[in-house]
Amino acid sequence: MSRNLELFERGKQVIPGGVNSPVRAFGQVGGTPRFVKRAEGAYFWDADDKRYLDYVGSWGPAILGHAHPDVVRAVQEAASGGLSFGAPTEGEVLIAEEICKLLPSVEQVRLVSSGTEATMSAIRLARGFTGRDLIVKFEGCYHGHSDSLLVKAGSGLLTFGNPSSGGVPADCTKHTLVLQYNDPQQLADTFRELGDKIACVILEPVAGNMNLVQPTPAFVQALRGLTEQYGAVLIYDEVMTGFRVALECAQGLHGIKPDLTTLGKVVGGGMPLAAFGGRADIMASIAPLGNVYQAGTLSGNPLSVAAGLATLKLIQQPGFHATLGARTARLAAGFAQAARSAGVTMSTDSVGGMFGFYFSAAAPKSYAEATRCDIDAFKRFFHAMLDEGVYLAPSAYEAGFTSIAHTDELIEDTIAAAGRALARI
Repeated sequence: MSRNLELFERGKQVIPGGVNSPVRAFGQVGGTPRFVKRAEGAYFWDADDKRYLDYVGSWGPAILGHAHPDVVRAVQEAASGGLSFGAPTEGEVLIAEEICKLLPSVEQVRLVSSGTEATMSAIRLARGFTGRDLIVKFEGCYHGHSDSLLVKAGSGLLTFGNPSSGGVPADCTKHTLVLQYNDPQQLADTFRELGDKIACVILEPVAGNMNLVQPTPAFVQALRGLTEQYGAVLIYDEVMTGFRVALECAQGLHGIKPDLTTLGKVVGGGMPLAAFGGRADIMASIAPLGNVYQAGTLSGNPLSVAAGLATLKLIQQPGFHATLGARTARLAAGFAQAARSAGVTMSTDSVGGMFGFYFSAAAPKSYAEATRCDIDAFKRFFHAMLDEGVYLAPSAYEAGFTSIAHTDELIEDTIAAAGRALARI
């Protein structure tokens, strides 16, 4: 029996679904999940010792590649001094200073342990600051698994969202409005009707959880203009995009200064670390300065801070993001060319170190469009690429991620593998 299959069967006896996060179970694509044994650079090795070129990268953090020696060394040095203190350290001040230096919109920042914690805290802060209850999110954007954000769209244009998970009471989502991504008119209509009750708008500034979907300039401008006009807080959820799509994050690419920003993944260098921050007057509402409570025993954990700080220093090397973005764009273009050669309908897109490919004639601009892609074709391609030794996200609704360890040669190898895979699906 395959060691991967053995571990999966054992896992199912003691872990719901056999895994600790749903997509890892291969539910959409079928087959046996790969259990990672070790990883280095652009590769990981599974429990059967098969090597894969990895385009998941821990869902984004591994922007330097796996097990970068400088990051590993920083963690080891931090660990030698103790694992956790429940008290402040110099490291958390240093990383906070680094984040504020890199992001002009972030005047103050609070460290937490996960993206879910960051977005949950940012929304609570926005509500406390404005004294309002309503929040706006967009269909297809994922902001963690807190109750008020596990919401799907209602049936009407301006309806409140319905719970999208068991265990979430309707009362928890009755203040959440779910709108369509890239629909500035619907956003304007919503603010016209309810603007004085809206505490915040939260979005993925480049969506990565309905595959890669970029916002239109009109949508971005409407977001900033309407939130300013009605006094609502604009939250850029950059847990995925932060420091990955550009050193200045998605907000820098858009020329936007959000009121609050959430960060994760890259900012922790692969360790459990996230953050939320923004305008100093809003952040002053957080305890102990204000009445919005947020706390965490492991917030600012010294090992996570060490990994994050080492990563942030390394990605500031001259040309880092230009090189990463060029290679990612080459990968996306190569997939599209390989599909044309194989007579397969596919479109692609990329921004910085994120990419998407879609079995449809054009890249989607909304969740509704993303759901119309050919999922069966994706499943066949996913498994064909596994056979080629290339690991892609096991879901058609997840973006892909490159690292600086994905050299030009490895990108070309991946494109060639895609050509062979597409020819036989």
